[in-house]
Amino acid sequence: MAGTGITLRELDARPVADLNGVGPARQKALGAVGVASILDLLGFYPRRYLDRSREATVAELAPGVEGMVLVGIDRTSARRTRNGKSLVEVRCSDDTGRLRLTFFNQPWREKQLREGMQAVVFGKADEYRGALQMTSPVVDLVGDRTGRIVAVYPQSETAGLHSWDVDALVGEALRRTMKVRGLSDPVPAGVRDRYRLVDRSEAYRSIHRPEGMHDMLEARRRLVFDELLRIQVALVRRKVELERTATGIVHAPGGGEGDPVATFLDRLPFALTGAQRRVVDEIADDMARPAPMHRLLQGDVGSGKTVVAVAALLTAVRGGHQGALMAPTEVLAEQHHRGVADLVDGMVVDDPATLLGHRPLKVDLLTNRTTAAERRRIAAELVAGGVDVLIGTHALIQEGVEFGSLGAVVIDEQHRFGVEQRAALRDGNRDGTVPDVLVMTATPIPRTAAMTVYGDLDVSILDELPPGRTPIETAWHVNEADAWPVVRAEVAEGRQAYVVCPLIDESDALDVRSAEATFTELSDGALSGLRVGLLHGRVGRAEKEETMRLFRSGALDVLVATTVIEVGVDVPNATVMVVLDAARFGIAQLHQLRGRVGRGVHASRCLLVGEAPTPDAEERLRALVRTTDGFELAEVDLDLRGEGTIMGERQKGRNDLRLASLRRDREWVEAARTEAVAMVRDGTGLADHPELVDEVDLFLGEDESDYLLKD
Repeated sequence: MAGTGITLRELDARPVADLNGVGPARQKALGAVGVASILDLLGFYPRRYLDRSREATVAELAPGVEGMVLVGIDRTSARRTRNGKSLVEVRCSDDTGRLRLTFFNQPWREKQLREGMQAVVFGKADEYRGALQMTSPVVDLVGDRTGRIVAVYPQSETAGLHSWDVDALVGEALRRTMKVRGLSDPVPAGVRDRYRLVDRSEAYRSIHRPEGMHDMLEARRRLVFDELLRIQVALVRRKVELERTATGIVHAPGGGEGDPVATFLDRLPFALTGAQRRVVDEIADDMARPAPMHRLLQGDVGSGKTVVAVAALLTAVRGGHQGALMAPTEVLAEQHHRGVADLVDGMVVDDPATLLGHRPLKVDLLTNRTTAAERRRIAAELVAGGVDVLIGTHALIQEGVEFGSLGAVVIDEQHRFGVEQRAALRDGNRDGTVPDVLVMTATPIPRTAAMTVYGDLDVSILDELPPGRTPIETAWHVNEADAWPVVRAEVAEGRQAYVVCPLIDESDALDVRSAEATFTELSDGALSGLRVGLLHGRVGRAEKEETMRLFRSGALDVLVATTVIEVGVDVPNATVMVVLDAARFGIAQLHQLRGRVGRGVHASRCLLVGEAPTPDAEERLRALVRTTDGFELAEVDLDLRGEGTIMGERQKGRNDLRLASLRRDREWVEAARTEAVAMVRDGTGLADHPELVDEVDLFLGEDESDYLLKD
C-alpha cells in the first residue's frame, strides 16, 4: 500500500555502490550499462529466462532449426583460417550429447568461454561432419545456477559484466528491500483488483526470481501497466493543465454572409467526404472553446488533409485573426502556397480600413529563399494584419517575424519539427493568447501508438479517400528490367514516371543503386530517347526548382530522384512510381512514395524493385502489394519493427518502455489511458495520488516528457 513501503524515489537515491561487492570497478561496469542506483538495478530486467524444468537438450536440437540449450564448456581453442580470419572453436555438452560452437572474427570468445563454465547458447543448429554445431550463436554466461527458472541478464563483454554478476546483485537488492518493509504501491487497490494485478513487491520479486513462468508473466503484466500508466498520467495531466491555464482565442461560429469558411467550402469543385465533414466540425467545435485546440490530424496519402487545414486557417481569419502553416521543406511549403492560394483565389475578408469595407484575402510565402526586400514587406504587413495566411518553413519562427494576432497554426508533417520550433510558433502572440494548433501527419499511426506518443492531443482521423481517386496497383519485381517497359508504355500514352533510388552517389559499402548512376544508365540505356531529369538533395535550389517546373509542365517524362520527393511533389500526370532497392526503405516511406502517383484521373502503378534480403523485408514488400491502406500498413510496421519506428522522437528520459510493447500490450495502453483520465479528472484528482505523481516526475520529468509535444 502507498505510504507503507519503500518508494521508487528512495531506491533511486540509493547508489548501487551500497550493495556488497560493488567496488569502484564493478560500479564503473554497471554505470556502463546504465545502472547507477538500486532502482536502475531492479529495472535492469532479464533478457530471457531458461526454464530448467522444460529446457531443451542437445539431443533434441534439430539441424536447420533454432534452439536454446544450457551447456557446460569442455574445451576452447583458437586458430587462424587460410584467409587470415580468426576462428574460435568451443566444445560443449550436456547430459544428452555434444555440441560444437564456432565463432569467426571473435577472438575474445577464447577468454570468455573457459572450461567448466555454464552458458546458454541460442542459434540455428546444423550438421558438420556428422556432428551438431552452431555458428556464432548468442551466448549468455549464467554461472552455476540450479534454480528451476534461470534469469538471463544482458551482458557487456567490454564492461566485464556477466549475467551472474547482475543476478547476484539483484538478489541482494531484493533481499534488503523486502527485509525492510517491501515496496510502496501507488496504484490504488481498486485499480489492481480491476485488472487482477499483483502488488509491486511481488512484481519486482517475480520478474527477477520467478518460481515459474506464470509468475514471471504476472509480474510483467503489472510492470507493463506501471510504465504505461506513468506515461498516460503525464500526457493527460499536461493536456488538462494546458486547457486550464492557457488563454485561447474563442472563434465565433460562422455561417453568416461573407463567412470565408462557408465560401471556401461552397466553392470547392468536389464534395467533401464524410470523414472530412466530420473532422471540419470537430475542429470548428474546438476553436469555438476558450481553451486552445491541440489536435492531431491523421490522414492517409490523398485523404484531403489540405482542405481541412485551410478550413481551420479560415476559421481564424473569419474572426479577424491570422493563420500560419509550417512545412518541413521549401518544396512542400511552396506546394502548399500554390495550393492554398488557388483554393482561396478571389475570396475577400472584411477590412473597415478600406473604401469598400473588404479586401482580397492575402496568402504569403516565407522561406529561406525569400528575398530580403520581400521579407521586409511581409514582416510589415504581417504585424499590421495585412497578411491573412502565412505559409512557410522554419523561417516563420525566425527573429523579425511577428504576427498581428495569430489565431491558428497548422504544422504539416509534425514529426520533422522539434519541440522548440513548435513552441516558438505557438507562443507568438503579444497579448499572451495561445493560438489553436493543428498538427498533421500523412504517416498513419496505430491507435495505441497514437495514444502513447500523442496522448496529450485530441486525434482526428481521415479514414476515407475522396471519390475519383484512382487505385494504385502495386507489384514487386526482383528483376529491374521488368519495370522499364511499363514506364515506356505510360510515357507513350502521355503520362510521366518517377524512379526513386536510395542514394545520391555510388556506395562501396552498400550494394544499392545511386540516383546519379541510375540517371546516367537509364538515359543511355533502358529509357534512352525519353526526357529524363535528376533531382536529389545536393542539387542547387535554382536547378531543383527548374527541374520540378519542367516535370510539372510535362517537359520531362521521367524524374530520377532520391526520397526528396517523398513529400511535397504533386504531379497528377505521373502514373508510375519505380522504387529501386525497395527493401532498403521502410513501410511508411514506401507508402509515402507510392502516394506520389494516383493523384490524377488515370490508373497508376507502383513497382517495387529488388531482392528482399531478410524475411522482414519480404513481409514489408508483400504487405505493400497486398494493401494500400496506410493504417493497416502501420500495424504491420509496428509488428515488424517495433515501437521504435513510432516513438523515434523520444530519445531521452529514463522510462523508455523497458518492458511495455505497443505491439503486444495494446490492451494495456487503453487500460492505462482509462485509469489516467479517471485519476487526473479536471486537474484536481492527482491530489489523491501524490506518490504516483512523484513517480511520473521521477521517470518523466519536464525535460524528458517534452518529446510528447509540445509545450
